[in-house]
Amino acid sequence: MSMVKFDITKLAKFLPTVEKPVYKQSLNKKLAWTGLVLIVYFLMSSQLFGNVYGVSPDISSQFKSIQMLFGSEFGTLMTVGIGPLVNASIILQLLVGSKIINWDQSDPDDKKKYEVTQKVLSIAFCFLMSFAFVIGGAVPPVNNALPTILLVVLQLGMGGLIVMFLDEIVSKYGVGSGISLFIAAGVIKTIFIGLFSPCIAGSAAGCVLFSSGNPPIGHVWSVLLYITNSEFGQIIIPLLPIITTLVVFFIIIFAQGIAIEIPLAFSAVRGFGRRWELKLFYTSNIPVILTAAMLSMITLVGGMAARPTLSDPNMKCGFMGCIETTQNGDQPVSGLVYYLSAPRNLLMDAITGIFTSKDLVRALTYLTFMVTVCVVFSVFWISTSGMDAESIANQLIDSGMQIPGYRRDPKIIKGVLNRYIPPLAVLGGASIGLLASFADFTGALGTGTGILLTVTIIYQFYEQLKNERTDEAHPIVRKILEG
Repeated sequence: MSMVKFDITKLAKFLPTVEKPVYKQSLNKKLAWTGLVLIVYFLMSSQLFGNVYGVSPDISSQFKSIQMLFGSEFGTLMTVGIGPLVNASIILQLLVGSKIINWDQSDPDDKKKYEVTQKVLSIAFCFLMSFAFVIGGAVPPVNNALPTILLVVLQLGMGGLIVMFLDEIVSKYGVGSGISLFIAAGVIKTIFIGLFSPCIAGSAAGCVLFSSGNPPIGHVWSVLLYITNSEFGQIIIPLLPIITTLVVFFIIIFAQGIAIEIPLAFSAVRGFGRRWELKLFYTSNIPVILTAAMLSMITLVGGMAARPTLSDPNMKCGFMGCIETTQNGDQPVSGLVYYLSAPRNLLMDAITGIFTSKDLVRALTYLTFMVTVCVVFSVFWISTSGMDAESIANQLIDSGMQIPGYRRDPKIIKGVLNRYIPPLAVLGGASIGLLASFADFTGALGTGTGILLTVTIIYQFYEQLKNERTDEAHPIVRKILEG
């Protein structure tokens, strides 16, 4: 009996999509579309325009890392953010890269299958993640009635579908991708609020301006408040995160510029060639995205598995550890969810003398996990995404290029590239994990992973803009790109 194979491309006509532009977009139009999508993103993530009916205002701060990674805002239409797109892309990339699904993306038919499957998975994840967030307590409904739960899940899922279309608009009509745009926008918004918000934290009455007894969220205002009150000894508390954020920012920019240059020459034309840069972050921000996604899922599963204890109503425990409900939201206090959560005020605790041996064990566990898993994902990614030495060697040969001084043979070029690519994958993965951990330990605004992702995304955005035609761009944009 033969197995019936289903052609998934038949679903394409039933899937909503954004049509490709019929003519090449100018840089000004691309920037305009990107800006328009960004405005829609901020509207959807605001409580005023993107508020979801039936959601309780008591949203836990335990899942802040998920919001940062997915460019989301819990309790709004941007709750699932780019999560469905990221998860669908990761799963499909791993299946195709490991040859479990044997699709060749250079084949138009297989490429079509890949695109349709990715969209189907993304749509499914929109509602699966919405359901998981509601049931897991990340976005609690106002009551546990089934109609209320279904209504909230439906709204969150529809918000995820809108994000999918926004990502398509940016990819086809704008600059870069919606995924990168939303991550960077979310982190920048978080940093901006952490610096300049004059509102006090935890107010149920909306934005209540700060006073002497109620310090603001914004660290800049806190510094000014302490100076005004002549409390100079307290200035270090809000000032340290500002300093560490700037330090981390410049370290990442410096690390972005570290690269090995390999000379290339055109085999058909003598005297013409170029230099190919192999950057320290060879796999870009992929390792830290995958690692952060894994940590977020551990946090989510740990929260879903935890149940209130009989001895303490503010304590919830499960097989992954215990979580305590405090004035600052749910905080992990033991188990796997505790040791794999970033100790974000480690530097301040050390300065103020409240650093304990338990904090040290937690920090070392988190650091070891981040570095190790980033290295594993980095090495795995190059072998599944066509970035390994053999794939690059074949691409160079197919494009008519070679390395001067070596025969134009894929095996020889592969041997040369193997001196650099595998070590860079390990070193780059370890470096990016170390940088993200360091930024978390210092209490940098926007979290270490968030800053790392944002800097790499902005750098990629800048590189892509440089490759666009700038002669018809706005003079200010042209001046920035041309230096």
